Amino acid sequence: MTVHSGLTADRFRAVLGHFCTGVAVVTAPGPVGFACQSFAALSLDPPLVLFCAGRSSRSLPLIRQAGVFAVNMLAEDQQGLSTVFGRSGPDKFAGVAWNPAGSGSPLLAGVLTWVDCELRAEHDAGDHVIVVGEVRELGPVSDGRPLLFYRGRYAATDGGGESPGHLDSLVTWSRPTDWM
Repeated sequence: MTVHSGLTADRFRAVLGHFCTGVAVVTAPGPVGFACQSFAALSLDPPLVLFCAGRSSRSLPLIRQAGVFAVNMLAEDQQGLSTVFGRSGPDKFAGVAWNPAGSGSPLLAGVLTWVDCELRAEHDAGDHVIVVGEVRELGPVSDGRPLLFYRGRYAATDGGGESPGHLDSLVTWSRPTDWM
């Protein structure tokens, strides 16, 4: 990492670790998959999502070759699944229950929901690649709570109920166009 006035890789990780992320598993036919924290909605029209993968990822070339992928959003009780897909291994799917999406990408059992996508673009981004997919199918949603990652470890919501209101009731302008 290039150092800019005291910026080190450890400091960068420590500061950005204060941004809570969800944990997902990106899968593709093969089957192949990896745990991912860098996942986001990108566009409503057309429906696009993105994830980031390290350049050295062994899964990325196989996802590229397949041209399709699914993003499985993990529930809070799926830390073990996150650990399995977060490590290198010969068969991450051994003993993992899943069914194929329309694209053939694995949909993992017990997830909060999933999106099935067609790979649309890749963009170089330092030591990572930003992968953009067009959503082709959406999964059913669960009332469960998400598996979160915060400050270098798993975290959970407090379970104390919903926030004070829907985003639309908290925003003062007529219709937010910069929020998904």
